[in-house]
Amino acid sequence: MKIPTPTIRVQRADFDPAAESALITAGRADIGAVVSFVGLCRDEAGTLAALELEHYPGMAEAEMTRIASLAIERFALLGLTAIHRHGRIDAGGQIVLVVAAAAHRQAAFDGANFVMDFLKTSAPFWKKEHGKDGQAGDWVAAKDADDAAQARWQNPIRE
Repeated sequence: MKIPTPTIRVQRADFDPAAESALITAGRADIGAVVSFVGLCRDEAGTLAALELEHYPGMAEAEMTRIASLAIERFALLGLTAIHRHGRIDAGGQIVLVVAAAAHRQAAFDGANFVMDFLKTSAPFWKKEHGKDGQAGDWVAAKDADDAAQARWQNPIRE
């Protein structure tokens, strides 16, 4: 069986999750499950107007490809798309999309979770908050919870 090549994009423009899922499944009868995750910009209880996302061009795509390739291998995924936006994203806007396709649902769920946990901790993206009061906030610091989520994948898979 040929190992699929992940689709990886870092872009300013918004994305269409349904269209991306359709691209993965088009003409395929071997896929039994597709799991998609869309990360959105929260308004933080009405205080946040937008996030400004920056990335390290070239390195961000390379790290996303590395993470996606690990997920494909580890979970026997049949397709994987990861899209991360950059620039200013208003509250409610889409930031990140992961679409994982597999023969069975658990592999698709695990693959999508794995990719998100590693994107949050390993890919070179930075977020700066912009408040509804017009003030630019701080750059968002890494969270211990994100590191803990990533660390769980270091343990062997339990069958």
